Amino acid sequence: MNIALIAHDQKKDDIVGFATAYKGVLAEHRLFATGTTGSRIMQETGLNVHRFQSGPFGGDQEIGALVANNKMDIVIFFRDPLTAQPHEPDISALIRLCDVYSVPLATNMGTAEILIKGLERGDLSWRTIVNGRSGDEDGQK
Repeated sequence: MNIALIAHDQKKDDIVGFATAYKGVLAEHRLFATGTTGSRIMQETGLNVHRFQSGPFGGDQEIGALVANNKMDIVIFFRDPLTAQPHEPDISALIRLCDVYSVPLATNMGTAEILIKGLERGDLSWRTIVNGRSGDEDGQK
């Protein structure tokens, strides 16, 4: 499966901790992330992550394009609800696309853990069937 990992500045430590805790599960899938988040995850976990631009520079939109083209299966986006973001319209558009295309979206640790546990059990395998993918593209689930 294709999994996007995104985090606002105040949540980057949280997403790195999440990726570290679930490294075994995440390693079996294709990972995508916005700029700094992807760099931190790669440096601190050793996971292979395809990096896009930083969120304010279009990374959220790049991931949104994958969602709109049925090439993203899960989005984990640790948002900072207490800080105004200069690219809020891009964030809203990404969340809207996840809703339009029924892509599971976690915006906090609790929901992300439920998704990752479901992924680990195989509960989300319907995503690859719906999107016409075998689930093992590039040798990964």
